[in-house]
Amino acid sequence: MTFDIEKMAGCRILVIGDLMLDAYLWGEAERISPEAPVQVVSVTSEEHMLGGAGNVINNLVALGADVSAVGVIGSGPDARLILNQLKALGVQTGGVIQDPQRPTTRKTRIIAEHQHVLRFDREVKTEIDQQLLKQISQSAADRIAATDLILVSDYGKGLITKKLMQSLNAAAQKHGKMIIVDPKGLDFEKYAGASLMTPNQKETALAAGVDIVDHKTLSKAARRLIKKTGIEKMLVTCGKEGMVYFEGDARPYRINTKARQVFDVSGAGDTVLAVLGLGIAAGYAIKEAVALSNTAAGIVVAKVGTAPVTKSELAASLNLIPDPTLHKQKTMADLSAVAQKLQKSGKRIVLTNGCFDLLHVGHIMLLSASKQLGDVLVVAIDDDASVKQLKGPERPVIQAAERLRIISALDSVDYVVIFSSHQLKALIEILRPAVLTKGSNYETDTVAGREIVERFGGRIEIIPVTENISASRIINDIKNTGDKNPQEGKSPQ
Repeated sequence: MTFDIEKMAGCRILVIGDLMLDAYLWGEAERISPEAPVQVVSVTSEEHMLGGAGNVINNLVALGADVSAVGVIGSGPDARLILNQLKALGVQTGGVIQDPQRPTTRKTRIIAEHQHVLRFDREVKTEIDQQLLKQISQSAADRIAATDLILVSDYGKGLITKKLMQSLNAAAQKHGKMIIVDPKGLDFEKYAGASLMTPNQKETALAAGVDIVDHKTLSKAARRLIKKTGIEKMLVTCGKEGMVYFEGDARPYRINTKARQVFDVSGAGDTVLAVLGLGIAAGYAIKEAVALSNTAAGIVVAKVGTAPVTKSELAASLNLIPDPTLHKQKTMADLSAVAQKLQKSGKRIVLTNGCFDLLHVGHIMLLSASKQLGDVLVVAIDDDASVKQLKGPERPVIQAAERLRIISALDSVDYVVIFSSHQLKALIEILRPAVLTKGSNYETDTVAGREIVERFGGRIEIIPVTENISASRIINDIKNTGDKNPQEGKSPQ
């Protein structure tokens, strides 16, 4: 099979599902509580990420989709965090309803010394009331005509009910749109009328009442659910065993995963739903889209935490773009495993961070000098929203994904990560660098994150950059030149 990743860019996807906030509290555990035999975790930083249907959206946006979200959140700070992150991704949030009577689902994970100590959830699972049902149904109906495909992400928090599915199916049929559901719970019959379902093997076994131990019992369970729901198409994800696609009475289509080291399977189902739907919306046959989603899932399980698959990662895995620097490009979640391995082997980590919008000789000098101060250089690049906030509304001139690849190509750089400005503390907490470097336009006392670095025994190093140059100046010079010479470069008429 041959794939053109760019075909997926601009596909219009409507995501309906349980929007959640994944919170991570990072800290140190140095003593046992005198009140009970439990660790006392001194929290040093906090990170918030989109979870549930939000992770489906993350994957879609990373691959270039135009996304509209429909769901229910509360009205407090957690709700605002979700809305702000969705808006930062460019997602249309007009269909997200805030209900002050219903708390925003929040999963909080406490991580001390890189160990997942505890998770606690704030949520309600009661079904939405009639008023919310009408609002959600109308929000979805208003957007279905202008979408290419509908994804339903059910996490069992009371949003996706039988009545809502009936409303969605009626609107989808009216406009000839396909609905793909990632189901939850034992009652798959509530999804009747959808086009395709993507349960995992455990969900399939429980919903069908069949103990799945081999290919034969998997087929038995899937066929039983197809008969009960009337949904002719079903993709069952089987973890490291790959996936099996069932369609009516046809022979099952089995596809194996590529051999990979599995760090974390959380979020893999979200990636499958997103990439499968996006592949179909882009015009691929279902089996081709299944193969594409299988490749994407293989990438995601090799990461730590819920992290989307990127265009470059997917293209490289499909051998569309051989990228020898792909191994350098990490997510915030990836870095936790990387840092643990480096620290165990006694490697000195050097961290530097910045916008790196329009790479110039000053950047090269900074990175080269930084590498000399340790064994491994990690470069953290501000995401597009952070650059815009720092540099102004016309920046960046080079998007984050491209800046990531440019920095990755430098021999002095070992790892590159895109981060948001508010994540700097979490980044330092994860890496615990021996040295944090900045250019000589900074003073040690003004370097953000200095206190955390020094608390871990690290230091700030100001790199003298003698070249009087900056990306902002270069960009302004180019703009000024263009303004003064509007005809320059034009071919004679």
